[in-house]
Amino acid sequence: MLITLLTLGILSAIILFISSRVILSETEKQIFTIENAPSAKVAIVFGAGLRRDGTPTPILRDRVETAVNLYKQGLVSKLLVSGDNRFLDYNEPGAMYDYAISMGVPPEDVIRDYAGRRTYDTCYRAQAIFGVADAILVTQSYHLPRALYLCNHLGITAQGVSSDMRRYTPFAYTSWLTREWVARAGALWDIWIARPLPVLGDPEPIFTDNDSK
Repeated sequence: MLITLLTLGILSAIILFISSRVILSETEKQIFTIENAPSAKVAIVFGAGLRRDGTPTPILRDRVETAVNLYKQGLVSKLLVSGDNRFLDYNEPGAMYDYAISMGVPPEDVIRDYAGRRTYDTCYRAQAIFGVADAILVTQSYHLPRALYLCNHLGITAQGVSSDMRRYTPFAYTSWLTREWVARAGALWDIWIARPLPVLGDPEPIFTDNDSK
């Protein structure tokens, strides 16, 4: 049994390492800082948890603030804030929307995606529901490669801008990165094997054919 467990552990480590290398190698040239960010019509902001009072966590505030900076620099014209809203007392998109508005973004330029339960779901719905063809993805550097990989393979030409606006605690960052290694393997599974359908609905295109933006 010990040999079996050891073998399984080694195989799991190999799978996680290969998955991570595949994603990192494909997306490494698509990641930018706020200083050298490209332009696109839409910035997609991924959810990252709420405090008990319903306000964004520090990591989520950093994502929204980075997207708002892109907007104020004229690099994007809309923000698509996507997160979980499965429960009445948990509304990530609403909190992200309120925070962006408080920073001066007009309400009509912040679009809420209430069914972005996972990174895969956010990317899938951005293209299928909101008609996004190209976008800047805004999230922390540890998460950007997976987000880029998923969006690229779900019909979106994506570039990424890191929202690392502060030094995160070593414990928190290590836990996020550990989880991310597993999630990268899950991303390959979703794209190439499972192809799950997220919550869908009627199309709500951000831009129309006649929209000058």
